[in-house]
Amino acid sequence: MLSLLPPARLRAAPSDASSTSPRRPAVILPGLGNNTGDYARLAAALRDGHGVPSVVARVSRPDWLRNAAGLADPSYWRGTLRPRPVLDWYLNRVEEAVSEARELSSPDGKLSLIGHSAGGWLARVYMEEFGTSDISLLLTLGTPHLPPPKGVSGVIDQTRGLLNYVEKNCAPAVYTPELRYVCIAGRYIQGAPLTGNSLATTTDELVAVDAPSEVAEAVMASADNKTAPTGPTFRARFVGQGYKQVCGSAEVWGDGVVPEVSAHLEGALNISFDGVYHSPVGSDDEERPWYGSPAILEQWVHHLLS
Repeated sequence: MLSLLPPARLRAAPSDASSTSPRRPAVILPGLGNNTGDYARLAAALRDGHGVPSVVARVSRPDWLRNAAGLADPSYWRGTLRPRPVLDWYLNRVEEAVSEARELSSPDGKLSLIGHSAGGWLARVYMEEFGTSDISLLLTLGTPHLPPPKGVSGVIDQTRGLLNYVEKNCAPAVYTPELRYVCIAGRYIQGAPLTGNSLATTTDELVAVDAPSEVAEAVMASADNKTAPTGPTFRARFVGQGYKQVCGSAEVWGDGVVPEVSAHLEGALNISFDGVYHSPVGSDDEERPWYGSPAILEQWVHHLLS
């Protein structure tokens, strides 16, 4: 159990990169529009820096065009789309990667799933369909776990019901010795409504976060973002409209794509990092780090090592 310290001072535990004991392998699940190569540096850092053998699910960018098959499903237009059969191809890629990871050295036959963006909720679908007997950890990075609220003007469910299905049919998050959910969100930019003079900034402030019962954690991102507060920019208003489609509100913090509030799950260990951008595409380790950038990885890798 993590120590309970004042939330504003609790820091992530350092990793033990020098340990020679076998680590549980990790399977990295790409997010929407990403491909396997986008996670090559993350996989290498886990392997070479922390002794965590990693497999990235084999996904190409054109593979995502397979999702267009959902347009032929009447449930798409009703907003009640289900993962199968439209996402069978992705679930099969996950199973292939998991099978490959099972062949790697593991002290107890268990492995970890790391889901980036949509890969996080697709991991939950995989766990529901294929079971969790060999999974000890689901760690999600900027995953939109929650379906958008209904009845909010201007909000359209872009998943066409998929996240509603996940919420209703997939197991709730837990944080137990047998299976742990760790959900990491980014606070890179605050969105702004299309009109008005609300502040929207990027920041490097300290963030306290919610956690499961008997667990508390707060994290300061190591990214050194010194942008001064300004009025809402076009970028903040644009990002805010994206946030609104995900969580129903524009004036919230998020990683530039997924709002912080949507990336956390009740029952999980929920963590927020300041200054962290959503995607490996378009990121910069110094100026705009993403979840897998070296300095940010150091803040969460201990969850794979415990």
